[in-house]
Amino acid sequence: MLVGTGLIVQWTKALPPVAIDAICTAAMLTGGWFLLPKAWRAILRFRPDINLLVVIAAIGASIVGEWTEAATVVFLFGVAEWLEGWADRRARRATEALLEIAPKTATVKREGGSKEVPVEEVKLAEIFTVKSGMNIPLDGVVLSGESAVNQAPITGESVPVEKRQGDTVFAGTVNGEGSLEVKVTKAAGDTTLARIIRLVKEAQEQKAPSQRFVDVFARYYTPAVTVGALLIFLVPPLAFHGDWNEWLYRACVLLIIACPCALVISTPVSIVAGLTALAKRGVLVKGGAHLEAIGKLKALAVDKTGTITEGKPRVLSVVRVAQVPDEEIVRAAAAIDDHSAHPLAAAVVTYAKEKKIEFRRAENYQAKSGRGAEAVINGHPHFVGNHRFTHELGLCSPEIERMLGEIESRGESVVVVGHRPHDACKGEVLGILALGDAVRPNAKAAISELHAAGVERIVMLSGDNQKTATFIAKQVGIDEAKGDLLPDDKVAAIKQLREKHHVVGMVGDGVNDAPAMAIASIGIAMGVAGTDVAIETADIALMKDDLGRVAESVLLGRRTMGIIRFNIGFALALKTLFLVLTLSGHASLWLAILADTGATLLVVANALRLLR
Repeated sequence: MLVGTGLIVQWTKALPPVAIDAICTAAMLTGGWFLLPKAWRAILRFRPDINLLVVIAAIGASIVGEWTEAATVVFLFGVAEWLEGWADRRARRATEALLEIAPKTATVKREGGSKEVPVEEVKLAEIFTVKSGMNIPLDGVVLSGESAVNQAPITGESVPVEKRQGDTVFAGTVNGEGSLEVKVTKAAGDTTLARIIRLVKEAQEQKAPSQRFVDVFARYYTPAVTVGALLIFLVPPLAFHGDWNEWLYRACVLLIIACPCALVISTPVSIVAGLTALAKRGVLVKGGAHLEAIGKLKALAVDKTGTITEGKPRVLSVVRVAQVPDEEIVRAAAAIDDHSAHPLAAAVVTYAKEKKIEFRRAENYQAKSGRGAEAVINGHPHFVGNHRFTHELGLCSPEIERMLGEIESRGESVVVVGHRPHDACKGEVLGILALGDAVRPNAKAAISELHAAGVERIVMLSGDNQKTATFIAKQVGIDEAKGDLLPDDKVAAIKQLREKHHVVGMVGDGVNDAPAMAIASIGIAMGVAGTDVAIETADIALMKDDLGRVAESVLLGRRTMGIIRFNIGFALALKTLFLVLTLSGHASLWLAILADTGATLLVVANALRLLR
């Protein structure tokens, strides 16, 4: 507010110069309350940094009466530093959100019946029960019961996985319609979810910000200029009987020319302009360091579910087996599935409604855990189910096996629809619904744009099976696909990519992607569909869920870094020129002010081109 007021008063000349100086002094004091202690510590440690550089820039501008320039330097630097601190604070809250996924208690079978106990008190090999619709509290092996478990929070799989005796379940996943008894295999501190939390913490600790060029430059430049000005002021008069006033004037000119306003402003203004330009495109970047990293991107890892695909199952095709219309197959399936909350059942009902196929809810519904369901439609028993259920009903034939194999080879789920055998009726398969996680319409174009932007290698990392991952990757033009991955497998894959390509990005949307996003050079979250944890952990959030924005970010990041490099080079070249002129006695104070202010305005104008 003070900087803005000072600039307006200066432009309108509404108040005398003394009032402008007072306003700008107040602006520097309020903006520099955190800056001066850091600059003082830098002096005490004999390690000049950017904080000291900004203080000298402000003091130098103030000496020659450029109070508004001094206040603006402090303001711009303060805003840039505050934004970086804000992003860091938000990132640290990511691990807290992770802890909310798993239940705090477990229903353990002990002497005298079941007992609700904190998960920390549950011992290895103890048995706990999980009711329908509840979150699983600990990692373990199923002892009894069958159910479909939604593992998306941990593995990222788009479709619930059928679990039965001997199968592994993870803490933080959601049990479906069945009831399970599970034997604990890992204590609360060693579960897959706990490992995810540790991986995120470790990765964030490893990502210490690299020392910026201006910091390194200031370590040598600032003391050199200060000592140089002092020598110019003292040596000629003391050693060669020079005129004190003349050499004081030259020392002041040197200080003004050396005042690094343009150098200091060039980076934050360019970064803010780049961040603003990306924000207009629906890309939220959490700081300048991440904008620099995206501009250097060489390889990119992408999650499948919710990133390349839409993240929820839908009916992709209807395959006729009997001589009946597609509408009749969908109508029968929807009439039965309308009773169920299973994601595949919900997808069938949604498909029927989208196609405007009217259906009446079936009667005498019975769920068959891990297989499907059956019900009566118009007085005739019908069923919907998986490959296994079709075998159990004795309705599989070589032709149906071929059809099912072809669908499953594409990584899609099958829902077989038909008449259930009863009395004198042998039963019949009417058709097969193929369900899967549909590829996003713009995914192929986005991958092509990323390659065109200079990303050398794009790899898909998925919790789904290898067959599904490979099929999806070929569809959209991804270079390599890796399936059947748990969160720590994704982290290992990112580390391998970093060894080869150095600057690696990771795009994801789920909790299971958070560790890989944290260990990558740049983590990118699909904003709308992404979980809070993924968005908090990420360095960049795509607010429009459009993978094509990543290519735009890469290009704009490179453009931003190009402008920063030019601005720094221009500022340094101009300083060098005028230092030579000063030492030779050809530069005056007003020319020094003009050079410094002109350079500042030019680098700001150049940086603002990023907004176009």
